[in-house]
Amino acid sequence: MSGSRAAVRYAKAILSFALEQNKEVQVNEDMLFIANTIEESKDLQLLLSSPIIKSQLKKVAIKEVFSSKITSLSIGLLDLLIDNKRLSILNDVAKKYTVLFDKLKGIEVAIVTTAVPLTEALNKQVLAKVKEITGKESTIENNVNPDIIGGFILRIGDVQYDASIANKLQGLKRQFESESFISKL
Repeated sequence: MSGSRAAVRYAKAILSFALEQNKEVQVNEDMLFIANTIEESKDLQLLLSSPIIKSQLKKVAIKEVFSSKITSLSIGLLDLLIDNKRLSILNDVAKKYTVLFDKLKGIEVAIVTTAVPLTEALNKQVLAKVKEITGKESTIENNVNPDIIGGFILRIGDVQYDASIANKLQGLKRQFESESFISKL
């Protein structure tokens, strides 16, 4: 939990600093790149979270991966995280930054939970539907949870629509249980 709070603090700080220099859009692109790179690389995830690997080695590896592709502000964030021995929360910081940036720009974040990853075509359909419902631009965060069996769960702000197979099966189970209880009376 404290890692999450720290990630929010770092994200707010870099956003504030980026806003002062009118570079918040470039830093957002950096954060998206960093988050995607970390998500796609198990080796990078292990490097960041390993307590065994020395900070200096992590610093060299991170600089090699990111420094030629991101802005100086984002490199400054990497240096700060390395100096404070907080490199393990880099992915969280990057994600929190994009959430804060989207909120600042009035972009809704729609969280879609599916049993399998969304295809590009489905992603576009969901974005169009969310815009139709909210009237705002939005981004999609796709969480994969095989336990929902099929269908989807859509969450926009504090509104949730559950069209999952697991939810429908749970509803049927409750219905059968209540009918069997009534028949026993």
